[in-house]
Amino acid sequence: MKLVSCIPSFVLPRAAVLALALCGGFAHADQYSAVEKLIQSGQSALALEQLDAKIKDAPRDPQWRFLQGLAHMNEGHAAQATATFEKLVQEYPELPEPYNNLAVLYAQGNELEKASRALQDAIRANPSYATAYENLGDIYIRLAEKALSQAGTLAPAEQTRLQPKISALRLLVTRAQPANAAGAMAPAATPATKK
Repeated sequence: MKLVSCIPSFVLPRAAVLALALCGGFAHADQYSAVEKLIQSGQSALALEQLDAKIKDAPRDPQWRFLQGLAHMNEGHAAQATATFEKLVQEYPELPEPYNNLAVLYAQGNELEKASRALQDAIRANPSYATAYENLGDIYIRLAEKALSQAGTLAPAEQTRLQPKISALRLLVTRAQPANAAGAMAPAATPATKK
């Protein structure tokens, strides 16, 4: 699945964009970019240090908090990342990217139904959000494989008939996953802001 690393500014509600502009939010674009580059270069621990100060100064800024969630994901702190994205979707239900990354975390924990619901919420927030549709397709493939495997377990006599379907789905999942993250969905990129 695809992880999103940014929230495009055009999806922020007008009031949030106005508030960002009035508070100098657009001036922060270079700062957002600098922290995002730290995360992308594997320096998430350093990014988290910087984010603590940024979030203390602007606790309601969704961009800083989104980046914090990404940094936690990259550091392997799934519980903190999940908590961050869950809070973001509660406070900013109109932003699809936090839902997407939450779905990635759920899928990594094999909570496929929760991942599916999060992606459906992302699509409701932005019906044109291609990443969520792609990730939802990946989840449906994994759910189908799980269902067919369960059918084979419950009806062993049907295993011979079901096995080609299961194998085809597993091949799809394997081909769709990056070599370094088999079985994982790619998270969303960081929310971009207007300059």
